[in-house]
Amino acid sequence: MGKHRNPYPPEFRTRIVELVKAGRTPEDLAHEFEPTAQTIYNWVAQADRDVGKRHDGLTTTEREELTRLRRENRQLKLEREILSKAAAWFARETVPDKGSSS
Repeated sequence: MGKHRNPYPPEFRTRIVELVKAGRTPEDLAHEFEPTAQTIYNWVAQADRDVGKRHDGLTTTEREELTRLRRENRQLKLEREILSKAAAWFARETVPDKGSSS
């Protein structure tokens, strides 16, 4: 398994993409800087999606929204489960005993 590192800052990614657009190859930039050539190709493709040049995936804004909605959906499912268990518990607690005489 590969080593994990923190994401590169957006300014760094933007600058690398600009260098590719100016004529530098991702392979040259990979030798000069840390990211791999494939990572740089991915950044260029994502930048093209974000400006509408490519339509083969989600834009950064769409990805962020999808992540937010998935997180919200997880939270709502958890809350629904908690409420369901609480309702069942309260239903058991409020049912009178059949053997008691009042």
